[in-house]
Amino acid sequence: MLRPIGQPATLSIAKTRAIVKDLFAPRASIYWADFLTSMVVGSAAYFLVRRTARVWPEHAILLSTFCYAVSVILYYRAALFIHELAHLRDKTFLAFRIVWNLLCGIPFLMPSFLYYSHVDHHTRKHYGTHDDGEYLPLATTGPGKIVVYLIQPLLIPLLAVVRFLALAPLGWMVPPLRRWLHQHASSLVMDPTHVRPLPSRKALRIFRLQETCCFLLSLATAVMLVRGRMPIGFLIQAYATSVGILYLNHIRTLGAHRYINAGGEMTFVDQLLDSVNYPNSRLLGEIAMPVGLRFHALHHLFPSLPYHNLAKAHKRLMAELPPDSPYRATVSPSLGAALGELWRRSRNVARHGNRPAGKTPDTEPATRHQPHWSRPCNEECQT
Repeated sequence: MLRPIGQPATLSIAKTRAIVKDLFAPRASIYWADFLTSMVVGSAAYFLVRRTARVWPEHAILLSTFCYAVSVILYYRAALFIHELAHLRDKTFLAFRIVWNLLCGIPFLMPSFLYYSHVDHHTRKHYGTHDDGEYLPLATTGPGKIVVYLIQPLLIPLLAVVRFLALAPLGWMVPPLRRWLHQHASSLVMDPTHVRPLPSRKALRIFRLQETCCFLLSLATAVMLVRGRMPIGFLIQAYATSVGILYLNHIRTLGAHRYINAGGEMTFVDQLLDSVNYPNSRLLGEIAMPVGLRFHALHHLFPSLPYHNLAKAHKRLMAELPPDSPYRATVSPSLGAALGELWRRSRNVARHGNRPAGKTPDTEPATRHQPHWSRPCNEECQT
């Protein structure tokens, strides 16, 4: 239900939290079962991609394609547990953190330290501003930036290898390069120009340990390839799988927000309305937006809610929140609808000119899938 134009947006965090107060405890058994199943089945499918011709030669292409798709989808799901690790409290799920990095983070050259800065994306003063590396004003800068963003998955796997195999050991010997790597090449972000703050001494120890593991794994792989102990087909398949995973994540990211902010600080309700939920996309949602990320607006409302309780929490909120609650305007019928809206907005900007930088539209006309952007909310909805 769309909020009437001109009606101030209010949202009581305390009252909303009370509706889901019993859902904040993460269940380790669910994390372990989900992650390990994804890794085991995904690895089995990955192993079969180049071996189906020996077993089923008549249907080799079809079966190889199927196994490739399964491996990409399940490896993608396993990789996205890095998002949960970023929100779990420090020193909790320690064994899970270690195993995730050993089985997924380090082999995929995306160790968990690359995502430590994700919490800044949830800071009210940072979200949607130039300090938020996980946000680009894609709806206000024309479709060209969307196209550029979708080209990145073709380059990221190669850049990751260069970063950990070549630049990391050089950075250990050259302090200026090390600082540059920490600030410019140690974040999983949308904005390639984002400058990450230097890590604390405690975080730096984890940085170095995980970075060293990635370097050693990359070096061992390179040595085996040079000596002929690893077929070149493995390298090609690894690249193709990485690109597939990254494309799924990039498409998901484009649908996570409306990207309407042009750089200025947003109110909490505006941030909520700039995020999207997909409660009706169950099957496809679990493929394109797994580990609870199809409830991205709800995640921004309560970042510490574990992924396995988000669907239940959303159902409660939709049943108990008042009809004019701004939370209801976060729902989109499908990922395709949200992506289409983002493209139309960016195309209209390209046709009619950019809005002034640093401003968020508060008089946008409401459409079928487009809520009216709120005025500054009252003190009750600030966090």
